Order: sequence, then C-alpha cells, then structure tokens
Amino acid sequence: MDSGKERVVILGASNKVQRYSNKAQKALAAAGHTVIPVNPAFEEIDGIKTVHSVKDINDKIDTVTLYVGPERLVSMIPDIIALNPARIISNPGTECAEMKEAAETAGIRYMEACTLVMLSTGQY
Repeated sequence: MDSGKERVVILGASNKVQRYSNKAQKALAAAGHTVIPVNPAFEEIDGIKTVHSVKDINDKIDTVTLYVGPERLVSMIPDIIALNPARIISNPGTECAEMKEAAETAGIRYMEACTLVMLSTGQY
C-alpha cells in the first residue's frame, strides 16, 4: 500500500448504476485503485472483467469491500479469509458477526464503514 493505490475486491459487484457496489466500483477505479468485481452473474461490469467467486482470485489483495448480505456472506467467509487481505470493509447492511470474528481471528483488520464515505472524506 506504499503507492496509496490498492487492489480491491468488490464482493457483490453490480452493473446496476443505482447500487452502492456499482458507485463504489466507479469511485475506486476513478481514484486509481485496481478493482476486482465479484459476481457470478456477469462477465464484466463497466468494462472490467468480473470473477465469479473469490476462489478465482490469486492476486495479493489489500481490501475486500462487502456488498453481500450476511445470509449469503457466511458461506463465503473461509474463501474471503483465504485471500488474506489487509482489511475487510463491511458496508452498511453487510455487517456480520461471523465475518468479524473470522477476520479478527485471522489478524485481518475488520471495519464496519462505508467505502463511498471513506473515499469522499479522504479516509480510504
């Protein structure tokens, strides 16, 4: 993270412009971050190739930003932890006690925050 730019996994990426995950993808890319959208329903979102599962990611990841509800997230926790990101951002509505516990146990910084607010206020 020396350059200030990160590799960011967007779990629950969407091609719907009204979705916060789509707004975050655009904002992260505009800020110069490398975004990796994850959604099995799409081949690409806004010209960026998607991956269908976090299991398909082999790169070093700085941040995973969550846009998947806890009921769907729980089964993905082992794969998210296996990425060993520096941090996980649980956006509003994605808060998950199991994810928080797993991240903390693995020594991964877990934040309940909003990626868009963090970007717009210089806290990212």
